[in-house]
Amino acid sequence: MNIQWYPGHMTKTRRMIGENLKYVDVVAEVIDARIPIASRNPDLDELVGGKPRVVILNRADQADPAASKVWGAYFRAQGISVLECDARSGAGVKQFSPVMRAALKEQIARWKEKGQVGRPVRAMVVGIPNVGKSTFINKVARKKSAKAGDRPGVTRGKQWITVDQGLELLDTPGILWPKFEDETIGLHLAFTGAVRDAIMDVETLACHLIQLLAQRKPESLAARFKLVPEEGMDGWALLEAGARKRGFLISGGEVDLERMAHILLDEFRGGKMGRITLELPEDLERGADPSGVP
Repeated sequence: MNIQWYPGHMTKTRRMIGENLKYVDVVAEVIDARIPIASRNPDLDELVGGKPRVVILNRADQADPAASKVWGAYFRAQGISVLECDARSGAGVKQFSPVMRAALKEQIARWKEKGQVGRPVRAMVVGIPNVGKSTFINKVARKKSAKAGDRPGVTRGKQWITVDQGLELLDTPGILWPKFEDETIGLHLAFTGAVRDAIMDVETLACHLIQLLAQRKPESLAARFKLVPEEGMDGWALLEAGARKRGFLISGGEVDLERMAHILLDEFRGGKMGRITLELPEDLERGADPSGVP
């Protein structure tokens, strides 16, 4: 299942980010706490270069708290500051300004030495589509400054937003990268809705997701679908079993896999299956693909 989605405006966004880096002091990267590997654009490391970085683990309310703690330690070990938050409810968002200032502690000290006491911190906010970036900015700015939506590709142009006298944000459109070298990356992005469902087979996607959940969070399937995965069950068998448990049948007693697929994806994306993190730092080390369905 080869998932690729790179609208033309993303090439323009990549160029925009590169051209505007000289105007900012720090780059704040919003990622999905459930998929910290897949929701990070590898191109940003090259684009951003040596600029100070802050990683915002958004949707932390839907991620496993223990896993988020592990990810926080992972990023801090690389010299990247971390903020856990839920942009939708606003939980943790108030810590954004202090975290930004802490990341720029040495730079702010140099400004003071030069007499630039009132100079605002200017931050560029980046992230892949549909990761909650605009919602996060709106919460930080306490107003609907940035367009927000539940579909990828809502923000199309850069916007400067003044949070207060000490903080200015440059919002940028969401950006993916031209080719997902690892099929797992494309799948995980699709699980969370970062790429459009219309470009893929939803039933096959749901098969990948339910198999991954059976491996990483079987208790969520038991609690939500009364489904206890048995050894040797592949994604299709799990999806069919879940559909039967929910009573999703059509004429002749045939299982309605399409309905089950949509329900599974909707409930996972909506957090109804509990707090689930699909990726851990160890996945980077071993290059594992835990979501493959033959």
